[in-house]
Amino acid sequence: MGIRKKTNKNPPVLSHEFIIQNHADIVSCVAMVFLLGLMFEVRLGSCVLYVSRSEGLPEESVVNHFHHGLQDVATVFFYMLVSIIIHAIIQEYVLDKINRKMHFSKTKHSKFNESGQLSAFYLFSFGWGTNILMSENFLSNPVNLWEGYPHTLMPFQMKFFFICQMGYWLHALPELYFQKTKKEDIPRQLVYIALYLVHIAGAYILNLNRLALVLLVLHCFVELLFHVSRLVYFSNEKRQTGFTVWAVLFVLGRLLTLSLSVLTVGFGLANADQQVLDLAIGNFNVLFVRITVLATICVTQAFMMWKFINFQLRRWREQVQVQPVKPKKPQAPKTKSKKDKGEQNYIPEDSCRNPGSDTI
Repeated sequence: MGIRKKTNKNPPVLSHEFIIQNHADIVSCVAMVFLLGLMFEVRLGSCVLYVSRSEGLPEESVVNHFHHGLQDVATVFFYMLVSIIIHAIIQEYVLDKINRKMHFSKTKHSKFNESGQLSAFYLFSFGWGTNILMSENFLSNPVNLWEGYPHTLMPFQMKFFFICQMGYWLHALPELYFQKTKKEDIPRQLVYIALYLVHIAGAYILNLNRLALVLLVLHCFVELLFHVSRLVYFSNEKRQTGFTVWAVLFVLGRLLTLSLSVLTVGFGLANADQQVLDLAIGNFNVLFVRITVLATICVTQAFMMWKFINFQLRRWREQVQVQPVKPKKPQAPKTKSKKDKGEQNYIPEDSCRNPGSDTI
């Protein structure tokens, strides 16, 4: 994220600077169009598509369970707008005020904003996801992760959780423009966003929402610890204990992710009765899909471990460079011999030369 400098000059309307400075207000107006549409019966049906929507269920079960469908795209778009508004609120009323007090450098300023935004998101996601796991008893009985597949029916909280997750990571794309992200940082951010969208949307479409929910809660906890540790490090660079705890949990999280994925997809779904591709009932439990899912998860975990090892090596090198060199103990002066006394007036020409320089 770049540093947004506020100026007293009013940029031209609809210019790039105008949109960047007022993007939260513009998005709020767009979101209000859908909310105002709920007040009028003529537009009620079309606006409900954006705010809340369930598909393919009888009326008596709509209150409790929901399907997924193409019309969820409109709902995801609406909550993408909501995420942009919340992002701007956190940035202006929390992070910018802390930045003005701490006087961070440009590099720390950008990283502090990134960790501040992600810490709030991961904290919210971890708390919300844990509440769903406890209410649905997925942790007490892991067999529920694959038993009864396809899991086409979702409680409202679970469906809304995935809608918000996809809306948040989609909002990160326009934020690259709104936050004036540096060109060299854009490829890294795009890979980061794409991995989240592919895994969350893929699990949502393939009806692997229970497994995805458990893995997301685990991942959010580990990432929350990392970004909180980085915020603490920015306030006091001597406090690095959080990174050590995060490193241990990161490796354990990758192992647990692979274990649960293999247990659910490789063993649980492989032994299920229905192993026929049926788009009508949402059954994707076939060998090709299972191999693709496991391969995607394994490649992603390997990529994350590779990035983790590089991060640890870079951090180790920085710590080695920062360590001060111990001064050598002064040696006692040696007594000069007569020969040395006779030659002390002679100074070689090379001794006047600065090491590594051609000037005398």
